[in-house]
Amino acid sequence: MGEFELIDRYFKRPVQRNALGIGDDCALLSVAPGMRLAVSSDMLVEGRHFLSTVDPFRLGHKALAVNLSDLAACGASPLAFTLALAMPSADEAWLAPFSRGLLALADTHGCELVGGDTTRGPLNICITAFGEVPHSQALLRSGAQTGDDIYVSGTLGDARLALEVFRGTVSVPAAVFDRARARMEQPTPRIALGQALLGVASSAIDVSDGLLGDLGHILRQSAVGASIDTALAAGLMDAAGILPPAQQLEYVLAGGDDYELVFTASPSQREAVQAAALSAQVKVSRIGRIEPHPGLRLLDAQGRELENRFNSFDHFISP
Repeated sequence: MGEFELIDRYFKRPVQRNALGIGDDCALLSVAPGMRLAVSSDMLVEGRHFLSTVDPFRLGHKALAVNLSDLAACGASPLAFTLALAMPSADEAWLAPFSRGLLALADTHGCELVGGDTTRGPLNICITAFGEVPHSQALLRSGAQTGDDIYVSGTLGDARLALEVFRGTVSVPAAVFDRARARMEQPTPRIALGQALLGVASSAIDVSDGLLGDLGHILRQSAVGASIDTALAAGLMDAAGILPPAQQLEYVLAGGDDYELVFTASPSQREAVQAAALSAQVKVSRIGRIEPHPGLRLLDAQGRELENRFNSFDHFISP
């Protein structure tokens, strides 16, 4: 099977927003009046971002989900995406479920595949996703204000738990592992929540490398600090109570691969935040507060400052 037959068989679909369809040198996308184009690229490399044993269907889902999560953090509505795919061979037994997982999530969010590239090489998946967001309303990392509440959507730490089970450092009941593994391999991009937070949240980012590391981007770009209530944060794990408290807190604060949203909003917006969560059908938890002094402080249940010994993931530092 050649490159172009591969594309036709597994990735060619009826045209929606792309004026030309797959096959020209460029895709031509239309953006509605009053909207801006939001663009995000992410790469998944075998052995770095996913295990070789992962289900190809779930891998196809995750490859797009991590990009849609970036659009969600901006409050953007998905429009289209491109796929650049390197693989050792045109393995139909792998391509069929991979493309199904990829395109099933694309269909869920009305996101059209409009082009890309394929080549022979080590398994590497690079997607660029396009969305639209109302002009001047995009959620940014730079908008947090002193006194804002800090929120997190969904649960954190479960993907890290699954990874440690794979590594053999942790043992948990099978049902707990299955749920954690699904969170690691098939994350849910919070598109509806991001859109519902437009005009409500002051800043946002998705949690890919760990809560503290990603929140740190907001603090630096907003020139503010923050305090986190670790007693509240520790309860964000779906498998809460399974691990020793210190280990559980580490997974929540620095685990990564969660693809939830961390965002800030004024205390005057608390009812609006809860309404946004209800409309998006996802739990949000208030875990801290934006402060004027730089730095990130971890507080215990009594308000005492704890040592911050947690390091989020960094591709060129983390093992």
